[in-house]
Amino acid sequence: MNSVGEGCTELKREYDQCFNRWFAEKFLKGDRGDDPCKEMFKKYQSCVKKAIKEKDIPIDGVEFMGPNKEKPGS
Repeated sequence: MNSVGEGCTELKREYDQCFNRWFAEKFLKGDRGDDPCKEMFKKYQSCVKKAIKEKDIPIDGVEFMGPNKEKPGS
């Protein structure tokens, strides 16, 4: 699946690969250490936020999830 911004698609692909590898090889085996994909996620998130702003996509009421945020109601 492509990202919201064409320029973000490659960052998304790289982050997805990193996350899937970390999740399967580390997290599911009990290694809850540092997320090696954290910086990659930040770059991707920044790109998506910029694309949303450039495309004037309304996001009122939408919260961006991040590593230190909980889902509403949890």
